[in-house]
Amino acid sequence: MSNKLFCFGLGFSARLVADQLRDEGWEIAGTTRSAEKAEHLRSQGIEPFIFGDDQPITNIGDALRGVTHILVSAPPGGLGDPVIHHHGGDLAALPDGTWIGYLSTTGVYGDRDGGEVTEEDELLPSGKRGRRRVAAEKAWFDLGRRHGLCVQSFRLAGIYGPGRNALETVRSGRARRIVKPGQVFSRIHVEDIAQTVLASIRNPNCGAAYNVCDDDAAPPQDVIVHACGMLGIDPPGEEDFATAKLTPMAASFYEDNKRVSNARIKNELGVALRYPDYRAGLTALYDEILARLESRDENE
Repeated sequence: MSNKLFCFGLGFSARLVADQLRDEGWEIAGTTRSAEKAEHLRSQGIEPFIFGDDQPITNIGDALRGVTHILVSAPPGGLGDPVIHHHGGDLAALPDGTWIGYLSTTGVYGDRDGGEVTEEDELLPSGKRGRRRVAAEKAWFDLGRRHGLCVQSFRLAGIYGPGRNALETVRSGRARRIVKPGQVFSRIHVEDIAQTVLASIRNPNCGAAYNVCDDDAAPPQDVIVHACGMLGIDPPGEEDFATAKLTPMAASFYEDNKRVSNARIKNELGVALRYPDYRAGLTALYDEILARLESRDENE
């Protein structure tokens, strides 16, 4: 029997998992919000379906036919988890043991004043987005327990990778050095997200939650300074968080201050991080930027 992965949301993280499994011979299907993007996915060998918060999949039987694994990256909204809201009953009818991975966030832990959290700690989210994530995780685990589905949650730290990182922020002139004393964030390179999810697919532990982050929770301003140094650009001046003008979304990222333990993905799944800290990740991304620029110059 061939394996088939269905992704509810083929975004930055899920797409890398899907691409690696497709290269291994898996069938891949997944959702997007527009017909234009659907055609692009089809051209890349992925069977597309239209789905959104207010738009269920019209041909859900076709979508889930033959599916052995499901990866969910669609975020919760006002109606809760959109996948469960629209298709919980359809998923409940899947064969026992069907693997379901839910991409959550470390925001479920809330603020710990710089202290460390593990998967065993109580979930104490700070804001509305965190509370929605906790509710969505609970809904997925409940669905798994009630219907014999193998649900795992991946609590992702701040995601970065190609095209989405501090180097690109500095190059675009959008970098700011916001300083909130004692503040640290955990991060994770998208390739390390993919290898963690793949490790779980190959060695599932039904009902488990995994923190997916690197080894070095660091102040955000340090990352900007490091990226500026790599690019030979003077860093922007420091801005005090207390007086900095930030959008509500940007300010919300500073609500939580914690260090996240990644021991479980190492001990249980055997994950060896390719990018154990932001320095290693940015070095690899810098090399990719140079290679891209050199290729462009050669083609001009």
